[in-house]
Amino acid sequence: MVAKVLLNPYANRWKAQQSWPQVEAELNRVGVEFDLAVSEKRGHLTELACQAAQQGCSPIIIVGGDGTIGEVINGLMKASTSSTQSVGPVGIIPMGTANDFATNLRLPLDIEGAVQKIKTGAIKNIDLCQVNEHYFVNNAAIGLEPTVTLIQQEMVWAKGTVRYLLAAILAILRNPKWQANLEWEGGSYKGLVSLVTVGNGPLTGGLFYMTPHADPSDGFLTFVHAYRKNQLELFRIFPRTMKSGEGSYVEMQGVYEINSPWLKIHLETPSPAHADGEIFDQAIQDLEYRVLPGKLQLLY
Repeated sequence: MVAKVLLNPYANRWKAQQSWPQVEAELNRVGVEFDLAVSEKRGHLTELACQAAQQGCSPIIIVGGDGTIGEVINGLMKASTSSTQSVGPVGIIPMGTANDFATNLRLPLDIEGAVQKIKTGAIKNIDLCQVNEHYFVNNAAIGLEPTVTLIQQEMVWAKGTVRYLLAAILAILRNPKWQANLEWEGGSYKGLVSLVTVGNGPLTGGLFYMTPHADPSDGFLTFVHAYRKNQLELFRIFPRTMKSGEGSYVEMQGVYEINSPWLKIHLETPSPAHADGEIFDQAIQDLEYRVLPGKLQLLY
């Protein structure tokens, strides 16, 4: 079959477009036959991925960042007609700002390595996650984290992970908080939250291990909820969100990391919400998360 390459030229401030000639040359060099489709606007990749899946293109090769992957996955799920069969396979050529998904899966971050994995890699099934009508592969959140996302989207003068770092500091200074009701398998919580973050993988934003023990193959969501009453307490958490092992922020009092196949959230006041770094609602109060075990086929 002919592969379908889905390119987001804007990924990482046009890095993907600038690098496309090298990607194209490498795909040709190793003998990957493909057709190219290029995104023209936000959400276009969802349409292109849906069309490619319906046409039987295989594999789907994604050239872009985490948001690009999220758009493509939503298109594949839109085309899916089975609740039991997996979608894909997909291959990843990382071209984003942070490339969290590829990093979490230990996929090659260089063009040559990524193309070689597409050419020779085996297929591995990993979990997909869903929040309301949106699908994600790596991370989703309400509260502090999407507040950071909104801020960093406006910081066009900063690049790379520095942008996420500065945005996080500005978000903390706002000291946001929400009254929340959380329910999950075997438990519940009612009270104030500064953040609720849901992970399929541990790393997000290139720096932050918001769900440090998340595993994309375990059949569970891993989520963290936490509350801090002031900016000083949030700043004490902040450096420990960048630790993946011993000393992680989830070891701190009042921070809870939980595994569950589902999570329901009701907020008394609206919060922004993101999935794979893309804001899908700037003021939402009710969310339902669930995991779809082994739903995505990945060239690994």
